[in-house]
Amino acid sequence: MAAELSKRLVELFRWVDPGPGASHLVSDISGWWRDPATLAELGPALVAPFRSARPTVVVSPAVTGLLLGPLAATALGVGFVAAHKPGDGRLPAGPLTWAQSPPDFRGRRVDLAVHDRHLGTGDRVLVVDDWVATAAQVRAIYDICAARGAEALGTSAVMVDCPPATAHELRIHGLLTGADLPS
Repeated sequence: MAAELSKRLVELFRWVDPGPGASHLVSDISGWWRDPATLAELGPALVAPFRSARPTVVVSPAVTGLLLGPLAATALGVGFVAAHKPGDGRLPAGPLTWAQSPPDFRGRRVDLAVHDRHLGTGDRVLVVDDWVATAAQVRAIYDICAARGAEALGTSAVMVDCPPATAHELRIHGLLTGADLPS
């Protein structure tokens, strides 16, 4: 089942040329969302490595994480909490805990915030995202968890392309790696 899903994820993935002046191709993962079989299997596949750790909540960064996080939370039978970015639209009302990521693959630092009333002491957090390249956002979410008294159990992503030492340190599990994708 996992091998079939991985094969389908690769088949549905595309590199896209964004046009004149672009220095690199851009990933297109929209096929993952369009295929109903893939969509149905993503949540259970993402949580499988962490199920025995008994997460109590899934936290995912906006924007694509807002698709995957609820799929994973549903597969676990737990709740979901969004990690918001200031530029992604309206922030939730009320107290927020913020953290800033170290530089990401573009060299930028990303601010993330979680609504205080949705994450607290005793929570066992599984972080879920679509793509982990540098783990910068993962680190910021782990910082938020620590500030709120929650335990970050690890991270599950569809694509993990960070250095193996980073993946090991932060307990990051992926369904695919960079080597799995077409050149």
